[in-house]
Amino acid sequence: MPADKETDFGKSLIFFAIGAHARHSDAFLKNCAPVKQSIVTLDMEGVLTPEIWIAVAEKTKIPELRRTTRDEPDYDKLMHFRIGILDQHGIKLSQIQEVIGTLKPLPGGKEFLDALRSLVQVIILSDTFEQFAQPLMKQLNWPTLFCHRLLVTNDRITGYELRQPNQKQKSVAALKSLNYRVLAAGDSYNDTAMLGEADTGFLIHAPEKVKLEFPQFKAVESHAELLKLIKGVL
Repeated sequence: MPADKETDFGKSLIFFAIGAHARHSDAFLKNCAPVKQSIVTLDMEGVLTPEIWIAVAEKTKIPELRRTTRDEPDYDKLMHFRIGILDQHGIKLSQIQEVIGTLKPLPGGKEFLDALRSLVQVIILSDTFEQFAQPLMKQLNWPTLFCHRLLVTNDRITGYELRQPNQKQKSVAALKSLNYRVLAAGDSYNDTAMLGEADTGFLIHAPEKVKLEFPQFKAVESHAELLKLIKGVL
């Protein structure tokens, strides 16, 4: 074969190879959907720890303090009710902190969280307060916590400051805007906006009325069941 024809033939082979590689690459990219990183958001009280206000009610013998977001979906109304009861009975922040200091995570709660954190990043989204949460966070090996802050004067709780209204739902929306796929779990009315905003939401330890009102969220009763569901989605 003459030299010039050999050169043309060689160029043709190169162009053919490049074209085939490009077509193969395009087909490969079309068939490979982008994979998002996952992150899990959890409520704290009722999911990982006991309900703080119920523990305070039992210690102080004030039954009105047993009222939680399971009973009153309006968080602002609930908190003003609680602060009024505390003021009426002269209950101070330090007394509440003493009660919190005696609490332990729910049975299996720490083990569940440890196992989950070994698989995926986890953020606790809670409507508790910084002044309440520290002893419990220590027992849970200091997971990341987004919560609110109490306003205190001379050891008396005078009000509260939301980090942000609807902070659970907005936190999930922010994580999704960062290209995370969000899985969420909670137990009560104030978690349902978070569950609805998440890519996948679960209920755990939820009252029957919450499960009936929000049947779109798979409901479980144990940490083992929840861990299995989350693993199935990851």
